[in-house]
Amino acid sequence: MKWLAGAALGASVWLAGCAVGPKYQRPPIQAPAAWKTEGPWREAAPKDAIPKGAWWEIFQDAELNGYEQQLLAANQSLAAAQSRLDQARSLARVTSAALFPTLTTDPSASRNRFSGNRPQILAPSAAITQTVYDIPFALNYEVDLFGRNRKNLQAANANLQGTAADLENVQLVLTAELAADYFSLRELDAETDVVQESVKIQQQGLAVVNHRHEGGIASGLDLAEQQTLLDSTVTQLYLLQQQRAQFEHAIAALAGNPASSFNVPVAPLRAVPPPVPLGMPSDLLERRPDIATAERAMANENALVGVAKAAFYPQFTIAGGGGFESTTLGSLISAPSAFWSLGGDLLQPIFNGGRNRANLAATQAAYQESVANYRQSALTAFQQVEDSLSGLDSLARAAETQNAAVADARRALDIANDRYVGGLTTFLDVITAQTVLLTNQRLSTQLLGQQMVTSVLLVKALGGGWDASAIQNVQVHPAPGQIVQP
Repeated sequence: MKWLAGAALGASVWLAGCAVGPKYQRPPIQAPAAWKTEGPWREAAPKDAIPKGAWWEIFQDAELNGYEQQLLAANQSLAAAQSRLDQARSLARVTSAALFPTLTTDPSASRNRFSGNRPQILAPSAAITQTVYDIPFALNYEVDLFGRNRKNLQAANANLQGTAADLENVQLVLTAELAADYFSLRELDAETDVVQESVKIQQQGLAVVNHRHEGGIASGLDLAEQQTLLDSTVTQLYLLQQQRAQFEHAIAALAGNPASSFNVPVAPLRAVPPPVPLGMPSDLLERRPDIATAERAMANENALVGVAKAAFYPQFTIAGGGGFESTTLGSLISAPSAFWSLGGDLLQPIFNGGRNRANLAATQAAYQESVANYRQSALTAFQQVEDSLSGLDSLARAAETQNAAVADARRALDIANDRYVGGLTTFLDVITAQTVLLTNQRLSTQLLGQQMVTSVLLVKALGGGWDASAIQNVQVHPAPGQIVQP
């Protein structure tokens, strides 16, 4: 059997030059020479490179690292993507089986009574009861003259590699979503701290106004206005807690945990956006798994064009049969009981109602569609990187001026308190200053949270440290040992 497998593989290699269909070449993409927006950070050192496979470690947050590891181990969407990859690998093995001969057997035993009144040919006109034993074998092999089976295998391998890239993309999307949710939750923790601090300040202010009201210095209006501000701020606190709970539940689901039994300890956001190594825009074509998925879909469609072209050429099949047949079990396995046959079949399509021509046109159109999808995925990738870069640039500038605004608002509140105590202004000025300070403190905290989330989006847009070379060896190769596999 091994010599037959070797002969089949040898014939396939020898006939490789006979394969019809276009040779695959990746279409060119016009990549920009440089990024339009420069990041608002120092140039990244080599040690700042995005960690391969664990890009979130660039943020140096041990708690985030732990949640990401839980996601990799228990996220069901990721498990489903892994199963799709296993399925694609098995289907590629199914396709590779067409390069080998098939050998089947169908043993049978029967006992028949023939009528005595049957038509006379050679047998005597008497009733006969006869037992027949058969062990037949059938051998079939399609000689892949014009590469139809090899093109099918190329398509299957391209689909397999595309599924592997899709698995990486699913992992990138899920881990980025978890990181963004985590930093959003931490921003809400910091914002909650700000609001709680404002509640304390407003409670102190309420006590002062109440004391002055009891002494006849402050009016009831001043007291009512301060109480209203305090109640409104406490309401904001409850709303922040509700938002935090939603992000906590989202993290639980991503990490593969029931939301009811999952808890993220409160810890205000005290991070800064890390330096992210950008590389050249052209590098993005090899670093984005979604672009790799689109590129492999293009290779798959190109191979299917070859399959469609092979349908115009003859199909040559070698068929052989043999086995043993006897009326007695004892003489079944013997030379006189043996039989065999050998033949070939050449199928050449002549008139087919235009089916093959239409199928070729359809596969060519599908290939052109995949080319357009590939180029669009690259354009989207460039856009996402530029969006993140410009976002970080604007947010960094906004955070700088907002920190100054917080300092100014705090100073204004001190002045308003002093003027009120001195009887120079009404308490409305104090309430206004408290409101302005709270608004600016919350906005400052929100800007930091947006910076961290945008940093996550930038790393995601850059591919999370992935490289297309990771899927080059993900393919099925036909091996001689397959000929003895069922």
